Amino acid sequence: MAGRTGGDGPSASGIGFPPQDGRLFHPADEGLDRIQASLQESAQHYRALRELLDAVLAINADLELRKVLHNIVDSARKLVRARYGALGVLNEEGQFSELIVSGYGDDHIAARGDELPHGTGLLGELVRDPRPLRLENLATHPRAAGFPQGHPRMTSLLGVPIRIQRTIYGNLYLADKADGQFTAVDEEVVTALASAAGVAIENARLAQRLRSAVEEFQHRLLPDLPCLEAWELEARYQPCTRVPRIGGDWYDVICLPDGVPCLVVGDAMGHDVQAATVMTQISNTLRVIAYDEQRPPSWVLQHLDRVLHTLHGGPIASTVVARLEPAPAGGVRLHWASAGHLPPLLAIPGEQARYLYCDTGVPLGVDPDLPRLDHQEALPPGATVVLYTDGLVEHRHLCLDKGMALVADVATAHATAPLPRMCDALLARGDGVFEDDVAVLAARPKA
Repeated sequence: MAGRTGGDGPSASGIGFPPQDGRLFHPADEGLDRIQASLQESAQHYRALRELLDAVLAINADLELRKVLHNIVDSARKLVRARYGALGVLNEEGQFSELIVSGYGDDHIAARGDELPHGTGLLGELVRDPRPLRLENLATHPRAAGFPQGHPRMTSLLGVPIRIQRTIYGNLYLADKADGQFTAVDEEVVTALASAAGVAIENARLAQRLRSAVEEFQHRLLPDLPCLEAWELEARYQPCTRVPRIGGDWYDVICLPDGVPCLVVGDAMGHDVQAATVMTQISNTLRVIAYDEQRPPSWVLQHLDRVLHTLHGGPIASTVVARLEPAPAGGVRLHWASAGHLPPLLAIPGEQARYLYCDTGVPLGVDPDLPRLDHQEALPPGATVVLYTDGLVEHRHLCLDKGMALVADVATAHATAPLPRMCDALLARGDGVFEDDVAVLAARPKA
């Protein structure tokens, strides 16, 4: 009869007998399976590319070299689901100078006495032959030398060199993939990441050289402290930790003709070369006025403001000018005036350090006709006067009052310490991050 099928051959309609599981089979099913497999493969490739892009973005998210190196190892390890990762940095002789690890902490390396690979075993294979290396079993490699005591046992390895132009900067090692063996796709992905890593490292090194050059330029703009017979002087300048590492903070000590030291700390608005230029204009003008006129600090600031308005259009800056002068009844007094600046800090042995709060007035560049006020404070024996810019007391996660209180506590604890140690302690902030430049100037009478 028409339309029936005999045996196990196909019918005229193209539909065969039902398979044993009861499902009908159609030749189109095979095409659908291929399409579905292709879609799944495309989705996997998309995820891999997305993860690679995320990893490239992660290693370029910072310009501090050590953070970049850690980002490279962490990103590579996560990209191919490796349990362990390491980046061996090479020196000019092709020997390991540093080992950045991920998944196997720095504390383990420190416990082994900061032991670095010698380059004679398997890890040196990439040094001798800088091409990708993929092994399913480390123990079978002829150069395998085992592991140091306490080191986790590793089975598989994927290693690729990191090049900067034509130079091998280091080697990236990944061990023990969490879900099987490293594949050719893993090798391609990590090799691509290593190329991006070379660019990121070079950018970080260029930024490091730029920071060093800028810091040197900034320090050259600041004066050397004079040697005074009756006073110890110490100063610090700390640039902000973000690029550009240049700004408008400065300090100065002017030896006046009447024998009185004049202390100056100021902060021109901005964080760039323009701010540094304005800073030099203000500091140089102030130095000339203070030296030539030998007038009270309030007069010096008001005259400075008028000159700056006339010559430079009135740049905005805060500053404090202080004289360390003999007191009429004996001893020494601090005689100062402020143009919108934070109050001086007084550290006295055996007492809590305190701020000399006063009417600070407005910054320079606001209104040159506004009057400035003078303030005076007798200095107890052994007292240290600390002038500073706002970067010292401003913290990312603290209000200004809390930041000032922390700085006062440090000054209290170091009131009898050598002046260099006190200044170092004032700058020794926990996170090492400075959102703003810092200038510190400290003066203490010699014993």
